[in-house]
Amino acid sequence: QVQLVESGGGLVQAGDSLRLSCAASTRTFSNKAMGWFRRTPGKERDFVAAISSSAGNTYYADSVKGRFTISRDNAKNTVYLQMNNLQPDDTAVYYCAARVFQNINVAPTEYAYWGQGTQVTVSS
Repeated sequence: QVQLVESGGGLVQAGDSLRLSCAASTRTFSNKAMGWFRRTPGKERDFVAAISSSAGNTYYADSVKGRFTISRDNAKNTVYLQMNNLQPDDTAVYYCAARVFQNINVAPTEYAYWGQGTQVTVSS
């Protein structure tokens, strides 16, 4: 079983930055691709970014490309999401997720483990 705990959310103004962290409790973190998703009320979880197990590959949703950066520190069992130039449309609950495979995938159904989520609110 893998437990994921997100942190770093909060209330910011448009144009500000935040860095989300996700700590994983597993000895096999370095074998797992990781992803970030977000959900707003009444909508499905949307893909935000993903990173392969070795950090050699990353992929972003078009809506965040150039503003968000996903990274990971396998020695610390942690994945990060640096979010710059935040906009009100970025307001959502952000979830960290882990695959059992090493390669990237954008579908939520391909992720076996999920964190509890952290709220990001961006005011205009």
